[in-house]
Amino acid sequence: METDKVEGNAEISDSEAATIKIKEKKRNSIADIATLDIKSRLSLDKTEEACNEPHVNGVVQVNGVCDSPQRTADVTDLSPQSETMEASHLNQHEQAETLPTESKDNDIQYVSYMSELQMPDIMKLIQKDLSEPYSIYTYRYFIHNWPKLCFLAMHGDECVGAIVCKLDIHRKVIKRGYIAMLAVDVKFRKRKIGSNLVRRAIQAMVKDDADEVVLETEITNRPALRLYENLGFVRDKRLFRYYLNGVDALRLKLWLR
Repeated sequence: METDKVEGNAEISDSEAATIKIKEKKRNSIADIATLDIKSRLSLDKTEEACNEPHVNGVVQVNGVCDSPQRTADVTDLSPQSETMEASHLNQHEQAETLPTESKDNDIQYVSYMSELQMPDIMKLIQKDLSEPYSIYTYRYFIHNWPKLCFLAMHGDECVGAIVCKLDIHRKVIKRGYIAMLAVDVKFRKRKIGSNLVRRAIQAMVKDDADEVVLETEITNRPALRLYENLGFVRDKRLFRYYLNGVDALRLKLWLR
């Protein structure tokens, strides 16, 4: 009986031992799971810290994707940059609107008469608008004697405006300037080219001690009358049937002294 009890006790102890082993395995598995959970949490914390850092070893992680610091800056600054780009686009648009006006004012260059090579362009331009033809000798009389009082408006290589003047002593008393010819290409009118040419001629006369400036224009040429009167000229005399076509002329005068 004792043997049976011992064997029974041994059997019981074996079963208890097996139960203890099973419990230990469960505990170990639970411990392993807990360890894995802790490790995973630690790895997640490290990942979040890495995401919060501006860059780690030259690499940044954004939304789980590794990227360079420069691209990250581009992504994070997208809204301000888009606003800046939009503003720059608006500025470019405004500049595009203002550029035509600026180029329209700056594409005309005013130059003094330089040589006989410019004579054909001057004659071609002026003859379009004159009511009576001038010979080349008339042009040469004015331009060769007073080259400093001849100015051209150039659009690139094209002559689009010209003024021809002279300055001499009138009645042995006063120094009188005379505007003999003024013409502007029809495609370039209403841009104050004529006014600018007259101003340059008057300034050159003032430097040469002119006392007054005179000119004649057709009484029917209202644009020319308006141009000169806006510059200070006044109507001095009416010349009846002055031109070959029978039209009267108005003599305009500007007193400089």
